[in-house]
Amino acid sequence: MARITITEFMDERAVAQLRARHEVLYDPTLVDDAARLLVEAASADALIVRNRTQVRDALLSALVRCTVVGRLGVGLDNIDVPGCEARGMRVIPATGANALSVAEYVVTSAMLLLRGAFASTAAVAAGQWPRNALGNGRETSGKTLGVIGFGSIGQLTARLARGMGMQVIAFDAMLDEDAPVFQDIGVLRVTLQELVQQSDVVTLHVPLVDATRGLFDAGRIASMKAGAILINTSRGHIVDLQAVASALRLGHLGGAAIDVFDQEPLGASEALTNCPNLLLTPHISGVSLESNERVSSLIADKVLQALAA
Repeated sequence: MARITITEFMDERAVAQLRARHEVLYDPTLVDDAARLLVEAASADALIVRNRTQVRDALLSALVRCTVVGRLGVGLDNIDVPGCEARGMRVIPATGANALSVAEYVVTSAMLLLRGAFASTAAVAAGQWPRNALGNGRETSGKTLGVIGFGSIGQLTARLARGMGMQVIAFDAMLDEDAPVFQDIGVLRVTLQELVQQSDVVTLHVPLVDATRGLFDAGRIASMKAGAILINTSRGHIVDLQAVASALRLGHLGGAAIDVFDQEPLGASEALTNCPNLLLTPHISGVSLESNERVSSLIADKVLQALAA
């Protein structure tokens, strides 16, 4: 019987599935107790984490028995994958399991920010009637969505957006220009510069690597179409939040939805407080009731298979 340590929240049914076969330490708060985490890591044959647990440096060294690391999500920037593999540990992400949750977040955010009328409840309830101010929102149908990063999440986002009547263009540095997936989904492949300049909504679905760090700085944001919407569900450090806030206050950007940050949790920010047309969410685009069940079940299955091998 192996020992499985789970450091962040996981669906209880998946935890029960693991407990039926192995000894399980499940403590969603373990990620916040660094000293105890190192102690528990020493006896772990398998480790299951989300995005906050940093599987590197001291923690990686403490995993002396571990053979598999399950990631409840798809991003791997919190895991030293080469370091794990050098120690004989297999790293397993939940590829595809939360794609629908992210895609729905993107399309919903685009619709909300384009229309611009969904923050009026307090005013209307107070007896105000801002009909003129809110009557010039934009429809989603006919607008151009630019998808940067055309993996499983980007592709599903494109499919949903096309179902809403949007035109979709895409850029992916890792895909050939004639990759069949573009034609299969009905998406035009363009250059990054063309996408930035033509899109009414830009959504990011790329990993945090050297080539994407600072990808949307002040200069690139300034080159976006006037009134465009920027949505980032990828990783912090890809978008300059100060530049986003400045572009929103100046009216160049029509809106922004930011779900990921350089540091999480995000500290208090004067620049982001009371910023117009800004939607901030706490890294939850890929987290829904259904996606948590899918992600947890997938990782439970994969970890059990790895331990049995």
